[in-house]
Amino acid sequence: MANAGDKPDPELKPEKLNPNLEEDAEEEDDDIEEENDDLEEDSEAAPPKLRRDRETQSRVEKSKLDNLFRRLQNGSVPLRVHDVIVKGNTKTKEYLIEAELEDIRNATSMQEIIQAASVVNYKLRGLECFDSVNITLDAGPPELPGTANVIIEVVETKNPLSGQIGTYTKGEAKSSSVEGSLKYKNIFGYGDLWDSSLAYGFDRSAEVSAGVYFPRFKGLVSPLTARVYLLSQDWLKFSSYKERSLGLSLGLFSTKHHDLAYNLAWRTLTDPSQMSSSSVRRQLGHDFLSSLRYTFKFDKRNSHLRPTRGYAFVSTTQIGGLAPDSRCLRFLRQEFDLRFAVPFGFYRTALNFGISSGVLLPFGKEFLSMSSSLPERFFLGGNLSPICSLGGPLALWGFKTRGLGPAEPRRQVRGNSNDENGDASERDFLGGDLAVSAFADLSFDLPLRWLREKGIHGHLFACAGNVAKLTENEYRNFSFPKFLESFRSSVGAGIVFPTNLFRLEVNYCYILKKFSHDHGKSGVQISLSAPL
Repeated sequence: MANAGDKPDPELKPEKLNPNLEEDAEEEDDDIEEENDDLEEDSEAAPPKLRRDRETQSRVEKSKLDNLFRRLQNGSVPLRVHDVIVKGNTKTKEYLIEAELEDIRNATSMQEIIQAASVVNYKLRGLECFDSVNITLDAGPPELPGTANVIIEVVETKNPLSGQIGTYTKGEAKSSSVEGSLKYKNIFGYGDLWDSSLAYGFDRSAEVSAGVYFPRFKGLVSPLTARVYLLSQDWLKFSSYKERSLGLSLGLFSTKHHDLAYNLAWRTLTDPSQMSSSSVRRQLGHDFLSSLRYTFKFDKRNSHLRPTRGYAFVSTTQIGGLAPDSRCLRFLRQEFDLRFAVPFGFYRTALNFGISSGVLLPFGKEFLSMSSSLPERFFLGGNLSPICSLGGPLALWGFKTRGLGPAEPRRQVRGNSNDENGDASERDFLGGDLAVSAFADLSFDLPLRWLREKGIHGHLFACAGNVAKLTENEYRNFSFPKFLESFRSSVGAGIVFPTNLFRLEVNYCYILKKFSHDHGKSGVQISLSAPL
């Protein structure tokens, strides 16, 4: 029996080569030497002739393995797949497994078969239907030299029901939530994953949802997802309204670079405080959302938490109004995000910089005189790192959640406290129809070895951004020079603590420019964010 890393001589044919094992030539040599030692110990009491036969057989096997390793290192070993045999799938549909085997069937050499088998093993485990996946190469029919049979043995999960519960922190909103979920796998044998979840935030937000995921349903080339949700969000502190949505989300098409989804929701905006500004009050009530969302994305960066080389680009287009109902929101929303990471070649120093933009426009007769939907607008700010917020204009160091942009005074209430930030806290941030943000981040290793081993590093940063209103005839007052002059900006330095799940930053931010009603200040700030 040879290993997956081995490539057989076409004339000898493979004898059950296992691609799951990644032992190299040195490890095989060690195994042979150990076997030789065992043979020597066992043969001490054996007759001399039998001992010589065993030593000769061991030398022949070692010579064959050495020859095989040399062939693998020096060139490609021609080999093609004759048949693929699937075992152990008592419940899972065989076509679900067969759909992942195209690369193996098209392989023309031993190296390609082993590489493809490793990818197939990863994909099958990703279905979450199997406790184990074992792929073995066996000799093909004697009359077909240079061929192999691929045997895939799967062990279906014994416990299809799983659940989890945890407490999570949303750094951008300085809030925490308790979330729990329950999953049931492969009910109908299509690799289907059914789940329900419940989340409650200490900022009085809540979400209840249930969904299903089919990796390949009835021959579809891309996954199919469906999810029903009830979502409640509290924006009273920032914009004097609460949002409640009951909706359905359908994932229609999804590949590595493309994603197409349809959203249908009935949404209600309310103001329990009765203190909202006139612009917010005009938005209160019910509306109907029926939209199609397309995302194109490629990310060639070497890390999402600390990129040191590569580039990324995301374009998201959303069209609302795909229903005849008069209350259906009709709009076009477009976002772009471009990132670059340039290494400097010493102390893992790298410069990350990027620019994000977005525009929102209602469509219809005299659309520029209409008002855009408040929840669909762009808001900047929040204790979120721009490094992780790939997807559109969102984060800005030093500014709080919904902490800048167009704002309007709330209803006046007698007896206000004489707080120095009272003017800002009495305004509703309304967001904008046009948003642009940019950042630059210089990361570098710290001198202590222990910090470098843990991935803890320092960074210097600068960022700027702005939000403007275009609808309700505000485009007449808009000009690009004025828009650029009103950019808010900040600089700072900090220490980054990356983990496998999130990026924690302890920063000192200095605000270079802000307006009197903005929520932003200089000082030490903590940012906790996960890649978006």
